[in-house]
Amino acid sequence: MSLKAFASMLKNRRFWLWEIGGAIIYAIPAAIRLATGNVVLPVLSLFETPWVGYFIPGNLVEKILVNAFFPGGAGGVAGELYRSNLKGKPLARREKYLARLYGALLQTAVWSLIQLLGGVLNIAGSWGGNLFEYPSVFPLNFLLASLSIFTPDIISFIKNKLTAASQRIKHRKQR
Repeated sequence: MSLKAFASMLKNRRFWLWEIGGAIIYAIPAAIRLATGNVVLPVLSLFETPWVGYFIPGNLVEKILVNAFFPGGAGGVAGELYRSNLKGKPLARREKYLARLYGALLQTAVWSLIQLLGGVLNIAGSWGGNLFEYPSVFPLNFLLASLSIFTPDIISFIKNKLTAASQRIKHRKQR
């Protein structure tokens, strides 16, 4: 591990945008649950799925949306930035996605360890259940992390389309 590449990654604005933004997105459902004292979220309850054993939770849609940004998406960006700093140049397409995969899986592993420790401590939420995930859900988290390597590209695509649409609207107003 190169400390210089790691330090450069920590100084990068994109790294902190994804880490902090992703953590906020991850925290929103938890904050709603704590505030309402109910496990079921108001809007996402419309898309509730049945539990499949202890492996696939009933809040699968929420899990997919949230994990796309944190820990998987943010870890993917961290992995890409670290590897790019290590090489000293932008990464080729395949290398970029491989670096994102390593970063997403590493950050998901660290987050899973935090979840495991919280579960062992049995910290209860306002609804009475454990605030942390069951370890049986961790394999799903790693699957979602491996898919979240595409989230930065999807977000960039949407941003570009919205920017182009905004420019067209602005241009029409000036006529």
